[in-house]
This record gives sequence, C-alpha cells and structure tokens, in this order.
Amino acid sequence: MKRQASLDDLRRYAVALTLGPPTTLMRAIRRLGFVQADPIRAPARAQDLILRHRVVDYRAGDLERRYPQLPVEEDALVNYGFLPREHLALMHPREPRRAWDRTTRQRAADVLAFVREHGPLHPRDVDRHFAHGRVRTYWGGSGSASTQLLDGLHHRGLVRVARRDSGVRIYAAIEHPPVANDPPARRARADALIDLVLRQYAPLPSSSLGYLVRMLGHGAPHLAAELAVALRAARASLAQVTLDGATWYWSADARPSSARHAPPDRVRLLAPFDPVVWDRARFEALWGWAYRFEAYTPAARRKLGYYALPLLWRDRVVGWGNASVTARGELALSLGYVDGRAPHDVRFSQALEDEVESLRRFLGLGEVSRRAAAPTPSSSASAVPRVRHPK
Repeated sequence: MKRQASLDDLRRYAVALTLGPPTTLMRAIRRLGFVQADPIRAPARAQDLILRHRVVDYRAGDLERRYPQLPVEEDALVNYGFLPREHLALMHPREPRRAWDRTTRQRAADVLAFVREHGPLHPRDVDRHFAHGRVRTYWGGSGSASTQLLDGLHHRGLVRVARRDSGVRIYAAIEHPPVANDPPARRARADALIDLVLRQYAPLPSSSLGYLVRMLGHGAPHLAAELAVALRAARASLAQVTLDGATWYWSADARPSSARHAPPDRVRLLAPFDPVVWDRARFEALWGWAYRFEAYTPAARRKLGYYALPLLWRDRVVGWGNASVTARGELALSLGYVDGRAPHDVRFSQALEDEVESLRRFLGLGEVSRRAAAPTPSSSASAVPRVRHPK
C-alpha cells in the first residue's frame, strides 16, 4: 500500500523541487519557468538572489548583462519577472481588464509607430518626441505619461523589453505569432499555465493554490473564466493529501516521499520572493513561524528587518539574515534565529561559512563583517509570530 505523504515529506519536496544542482543560466530559468523580479537591492535584486542558488558561478547582474542574447522575456505571470520566451504564447495576445479610452488608444498607436520606426528606444526618447507630460502612477506618485504608455503597450504584447540601460527598460516593437482562440485552445492554455506555476510553487495548500491561480490574472487576465474551470479540474486530478484539516496539492507524477528529496547539509540565504518561501501561508504551515517581507513596513514596527532573507538549513527555515554592503565595499551580515540561537551542529557552522563566502563572491566583495542580530524583539523566538506546527 502506498504510504501517505507526511508534512516532513512535503517540506523536503518543497525545497528539492526548485533547489536542485546548479546548472547553466538558461537551463535554470527553464527549470523554474518564471523568475520573479524586484528592483530593491538588499544586497542584490530578487532575480539575482533567486538565480545564484541555481546557476553555476552566478554573479549579481548576470541576468541583466546576458538578457539581450537569451531567449528570455520580461513579462508578467503571477507577478512581474523573467520567463522563457516560449511561454509567451500562453498569455499573448493579452487582453487587459481595462480598455484604453479613445485618446489613449491614439497616443499609444502613435508611440508604437514611433518605436517601430526608431526602436529600440529609451522612454526618455519617446517623451522627448511626444512631450506627453506627467501622470499619476499606480503608487500615487507622478510619472512620465510616455513611460506609462510604453508599459501599457508592453502589457498588451505590442512591445518587448529589448535590454536595460542602467536599470531602465529599453523597448522594441514585437509581433507575436497568431494563436488559436477557440474555447478548447483557451482552456488548453489555462491548463498549461496552472501546470507551469505548479512546477515551482508546489506543494500547495488548497487556499494557496486558489490564490496562485488568481494571481495568474496578472499574466492572463483574459483567461479568468478558463482558469477558474481549469482550477476545478486540477483539484480533482492533482495528487493530494489532507493533513491537519488542510488539503495539499502537487503534480500527479511527483512523489514527495521519494528518498531523492533528502536535503543536503546546505545553508542558503533565500530571496523573499524565492519559490521556496514566496507563499506566506505555505511558509507558516511548513516551518511553523510567520515570515514577513518588511521593506514597506515602518522601521519601528519591523521584527525581522528591512529585507530579511530567510535562512534555510537543510529543509528547515531556522532564521533570517539582513545583508548589506558597507561604504568600504565589505559584506555586512546580521543573523537572527527563530529559536533565539543557531542550530547546535558543527555541520551548520561550516555550511553557514560556505554560504557567506558564496554570497560574498556573488556580490564581488571583499571581507565579511558579520554579527548576530541585535537584542531586539526581532532576534528572539518569543517575538516572532508563530503558528502551531502540524503533526
């Protein structure tokens, strides 16, 4: 009789699913299917922090430097990030939730014609030509109307990011191959999108699976109805187990209880958006404490730090680290532990030294200045929000 997967099995599988042996950059991106992006550098951008564990000798900025030569696109899936070019056909032509008004459509058409004639273009070149002025941004600030139009064209699949210039997107025109748009074809794309996200975010509790499929509205808002139908079918066909009242799902061909998922004696400082820790509800269920991304939390209310990196030891997230680069070009690292102290294991100590050295090389830095987290509420187990660990 087949043994039912346990929470320990699911935890090991969650770590093993996307943290296999390091490989080439393109193979790593294809294995993941999607790499979430974030502009904050603390100490590096999220996409670089995610890839450094999965690519041999990866250095901060390698993706941006190599992007123009890779079959990779900046686009939206469940969030904004990078994905293999072949996945664009699952989402384009994209139909946004909100249509442009007539004036905006005309302005966008003019901008698109200009990019087709002169691209690849920096947004300031478009703004200099059209002088569209300023508009209110999504976050409540003020931004260039031309940049907003380019973003809208990008979302609709009419331009692509050809490269970055000091972090700024450089746009070029693009035409996607036609795709079938009949009901069976749309449903097939919805099924494929759910399979794609399961490849890196499984195993998922039921609520998280539903949330993740709703997040696909970023990449495929026009497939909302098909995704809802595909989700119902997935719940019936995916492998699943109910533990402590929660039903977990993963791909039917995977075996979470396989011995090959045994974790190595490795320490990893993960990005806040790494697939292993991205879903906060799953994080709490698997590791028994509440990790929070606090970059947008007022400093006085932070418990873990501005950009706390979850600290993974084997298949356990035992704490967090805050890393920065000093004015002297050195790595400064502050560590905190859920239980108030580091695991009492000589193998952990050596693995941590190896991870710190790996992080230093990744950043291209010299010496490391490391200290324990200051004796504030963030470094004590009692102050970290906890949940009961399922048996």
